[in-house]
Amino acid sequence: MEKIKVLFVCMGNICRSPTAEGVFAKLIREQKIEERFFLDSAGTHAYHVGEPPDLRAQQAALERDIELNNLRARKVVMGDFEDFDYLLAMDDDNYATLMEACPEEYKDKISYFLDYAPHLDTREVPDPYYGGQYGFERVLDMIEAASVGFLNTLRKTGSISDKIYK
Repeated sequence: MEKIKVLFVCMGNICRSPTAEGVFAKLIREQKIEERFFLDSAGTHAYHVGEPPDLRAQQAALERDIELNNLRARKVVMGDFEDFDYLLAMDDDNYATLMEACPEEYKDKISYFLDYAPHLDTREVPDPYYGGQYGFERVLDMIEAASVGFLNTLRKTGSISDKIYK
């Protein structure tokens, strides 16, 4: 059985995208379907390559039993467009950067992560870097909603068989 490969993408890969990776990893672990996925996160810029997630992101996640301290920032590379099934952008700037860099045949793999949480009425996960502690909590709430929506979409489209959930 081939794994579903998901890449979460923000600008520097130290706040939103590693948070999304951690939240989604926890969700699929709780559903006992983690073996069906390969998850990663990356940034469209190389500002923080090799660094762990922002300490405030780690702390906010840890309060929800989500570990991020083992993750390290990396930049999106050309091979990601071919290798991943889904590239989930956190905002307009990163979506545009991905679309600009992506070969035409892989552009359908790129989407906004928050499109999986339409009830939030926004496509953008705000960058919490300068937003104080509450910003990280708000980002976690949004990412949790999108994670559930994304997993539900995979179920509805048949990407994940219901037999796995029994």
